[in-house]
Amino acid sequence: MRRPTSILIVASALVLTACASDSAYREGEKLLAEGRDAAGLASLEQAVAKHPGNAQYRTALLRARETQLRKGLATAEAQASAGKLGAAAAAYRELEQQYGNDARIVGALGAVQVRLDNQSLLKAANEALAKNELEAARARLRSVLAREPGNPEAQRLLKQVDEKTGRLRGVDIPHLGATYRRPVSLEFRDAQLKQVFDALSRQSGLNFVFDKEVKLDQRATVFARNTPLADALDTLLATNQLAKKILNANTVLIYPNQPAKVKDYQDQVVKSFFLAYAEAKNVMALLRTMARIKDVYVDEKLNMLVVRDTPEAVRLAEKLVNVADRPDAEVMLEVEIMEVTRSRLQDLGIQYPNQFSVLSIANVNTVTTNSGATVATTTNQVSQALTLDMLKHLNATQIGVSANPALNLRKDTSDVNILANPRIRVKSREKAKIHVGDKVPVITTNTTATGVISESVTYLDVGLKLDVEPQVGLEGDVTIKVGMEVSSIVNQVKSATGTLTYQLGSRNANTVLRLKDGETQVLAGLISDADRAGASKVPGLGDLPILGRLFSSNSDQLDKTEIILTITPHILSNVVRPELADGEFFAGTDSQTSDQPLRAQAEPDPEAAAAVMMPTGALMQPSAP
Repeated sequence: MRRPTSILIVASALVLTACASDSAYREGEKLLAEGRDAAGLASLEQAVAKHPGNAQYRTALLRARETQLRKGLATAEAQASAGKLGAAAAAYRELEQQYGNDARIVGALGAVQVRLDNQSLLKAANEALAKNELEAARARLRSVLAREPGNPEAQRLLKQVDEKTGRLRGVDIPHLGATYRRPVSLEFRDAQLKQVFDALSRQSGLNFVFDKEVKLDQRATVFARNTPLADALDTLLATNQLAKKILNANTVLIYPNQPAKVKDYQDQVVKSFFLAYAEAKNVMALLRTMARIKDVYVDEKLNMLVVRDTPEAVRLAEKLVNVADRPDAEVMLEVEIMEVTRSRLQDLGIQYPNQFSVLSIANVNTVTTNSGATVATTTNQVSQALTLDMLKHLNATQIGVSANPALNLRKDTSDVNILANPRIRVKSREKAKIHVGDKVPVITTNTTATGVISESVTYLDVGLKLDVEPQVGLEGDVTIKVGMEVSSIVNQVKSATGTLTYQLGSRNANTVLRLKDGETQVLAGLISDADRAGASKVPGLGDLPILGRLFSSNSDQLDKTEIILTITPHILSNVVRPELADGEFFAGTDSQTSDQPLRAQAEPDPEAAAAVMMPTGALMQPSAP
């Protein structure tokens, strides 16, 4: 007696546990629907803890956790986008405590932490730049750009540092000190180059080293007033077919501006460009055409360019890459397709026989015994030519009627409404395809010379096919090439070998639209309207005015199909045009590439020491202010 009682107690406990788990599951679903996420997740976790093997409970818990995780990520991402990096980091850490080391949380938290560190580095770089500690500012800015290459604030500050130091970004190239950018005035008339450089060296403290092929006895005439010393030197060299190479802060090498000498003395810089949007092959063609850079390597896998040329050419290439590497415009196309099909069929009337024929002549053979009893009777259908003598003996059993008389009472009505609302995101000048319908199999049978039979299956797209190619304009409009085809199976055709093929009906429309952002255009009018009427009548009697309905069968069929298409573009992003300063810049001369013009004059620096030099014969000497 005790054993059945124990079993009953255990069964009751199991039933109560199952009911409690089911109650927790229902309560969790209810709380989630009410927006009480924490309590709902707790209830679902309780249900799963009691029944770990219940797939329904585990699926509901996983779905709820994923939904709440996405909400939390969206909230934290919105805070990061608004610049509230501290709040975003705190939100990500809270999600990390709840959901563990999810890859999305860890990656987003790391990106926010990088931005926080970069903010500290940018603040320190600004302070160093204010104190004119250019190298310290450059080091901090390069650290920022190493982790966040597209940081606009770091790029702006580094550009200021480069302008102050005259150095190429990221490359330590010797340059003249700030002292040698003070304004001077030069006035030499038909003087020897040696005398000019001697005067410059004595008054400025610069050291000049000359190539052996420089002709120091050639004559030069220079007039420059209130010009920075470095620019005056460039003017002197350019007018005498000479070039310079800065060896250190106060030493300059002078050499003839000849191709062979340029190859010997001119510095070369190697720079890599990791492109985010433009194709490396296209940018390579741009650099070779506009910057005349010959040494270019393309890595298509990394979408990277590596160039090797002079610092001036590399700076020009950097500006060109900045202009060319722009994100493509994107547009979201919201398409709504409505297909309305109406079908009406009415078949009413009496179908009378319309054909009479003579059946085959039957021969009856009877076998009898001597006593007169019938043993067997056989009937043979004999097909032979019909003769006039046979017509004399025709009876009702030898006349066939086709078709059998019938009363048709049929009326069919069908209304079909098909609605499809696809949304597709596509880049500007790229094609997108939408197919709403079926793929109909077509089987093809092939027989080889050896008698082997094989079958292959191909598929036909039947339904609505939409091809779109948007082009986003800079003014916020979208030009869309639209190609629409509506096809349906009209008839099935079977060949002599039994292969089944299909006859398709098709309606096509091609157009080009120009819509504004958010504007909806309706394309309608693809209507197929078929109205068929047929009648089967007894000749003469079926044509009577009223009684003719008793001697005829009428069939009326109406099929109407209409396609309505609406398309609405939503611009997600457009091409960001560069600023005027970034889109227009100097490219040097036809013989030499440079990103800076040859400067002949500049406004004097009021803080710099006055160094106005006036000539006496062929020499320069300071004049009184």
